[in-house]
Formats: sequence, C-alpha cells, structure tokens
Amino acid sequence: MDRRKLIKTTAAGAAAATIAAPAIAQTNPKINWRLTSSYPKSLDTLFGISTQVAKRVAEATDGNFQIQTFAAGEIVPALQALDAVQNGTVECSHTLASFYIGKDTAFAFETSLPFGLNTRQQNAWLYQGGGIELCRDLMKKFGVHTIPSGNTGAQMGGWFRKEIKSLADLQGLKFRIAGLGGQIMAKLGVVPQTLGGGDIYPALERGTIDAAEFSGPYDDEKLGFVKVAKYYYYPGFWEGCANVSFIANQEKWNGLPAHYRAIVEAACAEANALCMAKYDHGNPDALLRLIAAGAELRPFPQDVMQAAFKEAFALYADQAAKNPNFKTLWDSFLPYWKKEQLWFRVAELPFDAFNAQASQSLR
Repeated sequence: MDRRKLIKTTAAGAAAATIAAPAIAQTNPKINWRLTSSYPKSLDTLFGISTQVAKRVAEATDGNFQIQTFAAGEIVPALQALDAVQNGTVECSHTLASFYIGKDTAFAFETSLPFGLNTRQQNAWLYQGGGIELCRDLMKKFGVHTIPSGNTGAQMGGWFRKEIKSLADLQGLKFRIAGLGGQIMAKLGVVPQTLGGGDIYPALERGTIDAAEFSGPYDDEKLGFVKVAKYYYYPGFWEGCANVSFIANQEKWNGLPAHYRAIVEAACAEANALCMAKYDHGNPDALLRLIAAGAELRPFPQDVMQAAFKEAFALYADQAAKNPNFKTLWDSFLPYWKKEQLWFRVAELPFDAFNAQASQSLR
C-alpha cells in the first residue's frame, strides 16, 4: 500500500474515532443510582429482584448505568423506603406500595386488595387494563414513578401461637399484618401491628405479637417462624398476590435518557416473571419441610372468611365515597375483578381443582 495513502487512512480513522467517542458517551452517560429495599438479604427472592434488575440494567448499558442495592436497614428502615425516594435520599426502591396506605389508601391497588386479583389477573389489570397508568397518576402526586417488578403469588395466612377455631378467637389478637388487610382484621377484633420482615421473628418469639403473616413457605422458612408459632393458616385472603414495585424519584426518572428508562422497564418486567417462577418452584418443597419441622396446617374457619369478605367490600365502598383517588382506581378495578372471576370460574378453576384432586390418586 502507498505510504502516503496509509497515513491518510489512519489519520481519517483516528479522527472518526475522536468524533464517535463523545457521541457514544452522550448516548450512554455514566449514571449511578442507589436502591433501598424493604427486605433483608436473607430473603433471596424479594431482595434478589433488586440485584436482578441492577444486573440487567448494567449489562444493557455496558456498565454505564449502575444501581447499587441496599437491604432494609442499611440506609433506611424497611418501611421508610418510599420516603427515602421521595426526599431524594436514594433514587429508587423495591417495596410494597401498600405499606404506605397512611399516605393514601389508594396505594393498596398497585400491590393487591384483600379478596382481590390473583397474580395473573393483577398483571392483566396493570399491563392491559389500564391499572398501571392509574397507579402512576396517583404516585406522580407524591413525586415518584412506579413499575411492577415482582410478585409473591397467593400468600399464606400466617403463623399463630394458638388455634383459631372461630371469629371469637381473633378478639384482642396482636397480629402483624400490613395494609388494608390490617384494617379489615381490626373490624374482626384483631389488633394489627406493622413490622418490617426482619423485625417479625423477635416480636413473635418474645410474645409482643401473637401471630404474624409475611409471605409464603419459601420466605417464611428462611425467617424461622415455625420455631416460635406452630399453627400455619391459609389462605392469606388479604394478599391473593403481592406486586412488588420499583419506585423511582420522579425527577430522577424524568432525567434518564429514554433508552435507559426503557431498559429499566424491561428489567423490571423480567424480574416480575422470574420472581413468581422462583416462588412457584420453591414453595412446595419449603411447605413440606415446614410440616416436617412441626408446622400444623389449618384453614381459616368459614365464619372468619365470610366476615372478612363482608368487611373488605364495606371498606372499599366507604373509601370510594371519601377518597377521590381511591374511587378513581376502584371504578377501574371492580368491573375488572368481576370479569376476571367469570373467566377463571369457567376455565382455570375447574382445571386446577380437577388436577389437585386427581393428583392424590397417583403414587
């Protein structure tokens, strides 16, 4: 090759590289966020969604967008995650919106309502039924942006130090239960207690509380509840699912490049699917281990279920009458709930019920 031509070609390539480098830097700016979770690291699924999202975001941006994850208590306590995002202490969090119904009872919709939708139905309402847009409109009033980012599925009813044989046994019972479920149980005579995941075991062990609900067998086993309360009740009718939210400071979210926002949305959608898959995979074996360790399974008595259902829908009617934000979401949620019950009653429930019964005949 001609020497002068080679020099010109090399120089042109260097110039192009010089021009391209700043363009790439501008397209993928270096951004560092901090995320506070409402869960301890011992809960590898609920805390794990935070590390999963952070990993995917970093990979998709060539390491330029880093989200550093912190467990409950490392920056702020478990139940202050939303406040930390609002005041700018951190840029984002993983938490349940329902933890913060003290700010507005309508926050419950994004997580789940007692006797509400199951996981698939909740995802359908959020992603296809306009639910997430309504939840975001609400959250924007509090300076944050929200994204579905995980789900526990239907939960257990919790761990009790004594048997619950009827409604009468709930009177004066100190029960760790959060959200609207706590308000409903209070109508039945329970004294609700709000505690972060890491604070439940010592309270149950000391007798500060008489019972506690958290999630399902996979998480409950890790938290050791079977050692201090042997009666394990089902179903957790206050959380037929529990959507975990990735909540970002609205100003910080708006400041992200559009493709970074798209990457976070995609990472959260993946975490949502993986979280549910991990629980469906881990809960059956964990339940068997808990039974072997002394857990005694009990269904809630029918009078408890019926009374709670009645109180739940009375509460929703009352809130819709008093709180315009609640009414806006309720007017979307209720007809969707009715429609989903019809469809699942036709196809899903008969299929599941038959399989559950037939499986007992197989050895």
